[in-house]
Amino acid sequence: MGRRNRIARTVTALGVAVLFATACVHGLAYATTFSPAVAASNLRTSLEAICRIAFLAMAWHWIVLGIIVLLAAFAETQLGKPLVLICGVAMLAETGLTLGFIAPFIGNELIGTAGLLIVCGGLLLERAGRARAGRDKVERGSDADSKPAPAHQL
Repeated sequence: MGRRNRIARTVTALGVAVLFATACVHGLAYATTFSPAVAASNLRTSLEAICRIAFLAMAWHWIVLGIIVLLAAFAETQLGKPLVLICGVAMLAETGLTLGFIAPFIGNELIGTAGLLIVCGGLLLERAGRARAGRDKVERGSDADSKPAPAHQL
């Protein structure tokens, strides 16, 4: 694995770590703040259930997205780079949507940071075919070393 891919995977893993931390904070906020507030509200039971599941589903969605990003970044497949980039852009879009519906707060900043790190890591990732070809070339030696010597030098 080349230096560039190591850096790309490290940046991507940092983004996923931020995403996992955000999911954990979201789950704790559900238990300590959100659930009691919804219980004390005048919402109908059906709306109360929708609010609860939407809040928890958001944290679950970040965990699943993070796992997909890790698998795509560390598996040497042709779809690795595009999947990482799609997931990172989705996180940035989610940041924009939450900024539009909710005022800026630490959650937006964490999601945006995770999205930026994932996109940056995805942009640095080499395609699996290119990385594999470079590794094969190093294992075989350069093209000049692998050519047979001219007949007059034998």
